[in-house]
Amino acid sequence: MNLRDKRIAVIGVGGVGGYLAGMLIQKFSHVTLVARGERGRAIKERGLVLHSEYKGEKTGRPEHVAEAVRLLEPQDYIFICVKNYSLEEVCRDLAGSGAVTEETVIVPVMNGVDAGDRVRELLRLGDGKTAVVVDSLIYIVSFSRPDYSVEQQGRFANLRIGIQNANARQKEKVAEVSRILSEADIDHETADDIRCEIWKKYILNCAYNVETAYYNNTIGQLRDDPEKAKQYERLVREACAVARAEGIGIPEEHADTVIHKFYNDYGDDATSSLQRDVCAGRQSELETFSGYLVREAGRLGVPVPVSEQMYEGLKKIEDVGTACRQG
Repeated sequence: MNLRDKRIAVIGVGGVGGYLAGMLIQKFSHVTLVARGERGRAIKERGLVLHSEYKGEKTGRPEHVAEAVRLLEPQDYIFICVKNYSLEEVCRDLAGSGAVTEETVIVPVMNGVDAGDRVRELLRLGDGKTAVVVDSLIYIVSFSRPDYSVEQQGRFANLRIGIQNANARQKEKVAEVSRILSEADIDHETADDIRCEIWKKYILNCAYNVETAYYNNTIGQLRDDPEKAKQYERLVREACAVARAEGIGIPEEHADTVIHKFYNDYGDDATSSLQRDVCAGRQSELETFSGYLVREAGRLGVPVPVSEQMYEGLKKIEDVGTACRQG
């Protein structure tokens, strides 16, 4: 089958999924998006509109817009770009949909460190058969606008893909995904030690998302407060300590690299997805960005006092359902 004839589905058409879908639609004819309600209707009527500071203005129409995962037809590649709390439902629906075969390649592009492992565990095809799951992470600033178009900010949008300790067949599938991404002009790199790359981004998010949400501050406000800036540094170093206790080969200088980004690379008005969700009273990925780290630290005997403080504080905000105030 010609590369352009591959059947590709994107589940979750928010900031990340919308960017990937917007790029894939430009080059591939058989793209299906899973989008329900008003978002689905908007895409059917106007196409998927991508406002990308990096790649330019793009509009494209997918071949199909499916209201639900269970309505998907068989696919060659499936990109899962949902929040972590929706992953179990997506895998359950995929298993019952007929969309996944042994030859299907699934690429979860999500936050956290265990999305790929969870897909492998949750998505069983029967008779011991499984699809190939390619692990990934993405560095991007993107979000869905109120009109359901997608905005990507900044001069970067870069994926990392790979399978840890891949066998020959898995390496072939990673190479296939790389060709798909290259054809769609999606910047990416393959990584042999993909677990380390995923943890590098997770460490960043354990500080960036958690502290912006805890104080409901922009990055500029955190930088301007010496005590908050020091707490950011401690969050980074706590997450690095947990990663090393997990056996992840995080370089010694990585904490300094993440901290340098905090002081030098982000715009003063930068906020986070966790901050926006918590302060709007929406379901959030608090357990992904903070709860997972705190629980792993407890299991491994690694002290993470600042992470614990902010996790407990954010849980109280979510439990009470009160709106965030700037701290």
